Amino acid sequence: MKYIDMIKDLTNANGISGFEDEVVEVIKNYAVSEDMTVDTMNNVFLNKKQNTKNRPVIMIDGHSDEVGFMVQFITGNGLLKFIPIGGWQDANVAAQKVRIKNRDGVYIKGVVASVPPHFLSAAQKDAPPKIENMLIDVGATSRDEVINDFGIDVAAPIVPDVDFTINNNGIMCAKAFDDRIGASAVIATMEDLADEELNVDLIGTVSTQEEVGLRGAEVAVKTVNPDIAIVYEGTPADDTFTNQYETQAALKKGPQLRHRDGSMITNPKFLAFVRRIAKEHNIQFQDAVRAGGGTDGGKIHLVAGAIPTIVIGIPVRYAHTHYGYCAYDDFINAVELGKAVLRNIPKDLKY
Repeated sequence: MKYIDMIKDLTNANGISGFEDEVVEVIKNYAVSEDMTVDTMNNVFLNKKQNTKNRPVIMIDGHSDEVGFMVQFITGNGLLKFIPIGGWQDANVAAQKVRIKNRDGVYIKGVVASVPPHFLSAAQKDAPPKIENMLIDVGATSRDEVINDFGIDVAAPIVPDVDFTINNNGIMCAKAFDDRIGASAVIATMEDLADEELNVDLIGTVSTQEEVGLRGAEVAVKTVNPDIAIVYEGTPADDTFTNQYETQAALKKGPQLRHRDGSMITNPKFLAFVRRIAKEHNIQFQDAVRAGGGTDGGKIHLVAGAIPTIVIGIPVRYAHTHYGYCAYDDFINAVELGKAVLRNIPKDLKY
């Protein structure tokens, strides 16, 4: 498992939208075969050293941020009121462990507090939990203790307190597969192709702030100005609650190719080319028509007269929760598909 340590380090890294610095430092440790630059928004750019600047430019993208929370204020008895950063289902947040970054860069562990059932009325027990009513407890007894002893301030970023593990069947469990698994795929693709001569110039981007409006990609794509783009995304798996005919993102069934989601209708000609390449190389894939959701492709495909863009999704069970499951085989097949596409793009590409 060539890239397992990279996936582990990237998912363990802490970085909600706007606070991706730790993720960038991990990327620097693993993306060693390319010329790397970082802009003021923390978007990472990996330039293949064989780029000539006179060929079609292909952008491969993943995003570095994860969903999490931010401290809104600190109560008098030492609890933290917080708001979500990115999309959360309220019921998945209650009673979970988190870590809060203090002013010295140290992560303080806490738990999303709940009222014991002994103190709840029947109506309160039946009421669905709401994030707006939740607080985080770090084991303090006063506001002064939180601020002075724990060093926690208003606006401190908060992430799930989860560490990467992998089962003996190759199923990984971690936080932040959306989209550290995609960021890992960008790096792996760049590294595997580092010494190969392609028909195109290749630039990998790891964009920020996807979870709050695809903001980093909007900046990154204008910097790269590509002719075509490939987006690697940790896509929500649906194999635990659908039948075999409805399922479009199952673990160990290969990467997902999106025809449509809430942010983009995929260029049919480019998608047909990618599907053909997958079949020719015996790479299993899953077709998907998503009613909602979105990826960095939603911003990328709208720039510079429209950029043909595909999304290669790596299925993740329980995305946007503390614990996700993702298959290493799906990761490898996503990278293999991306590489096969890049190796077969002609010099005179037109879509």
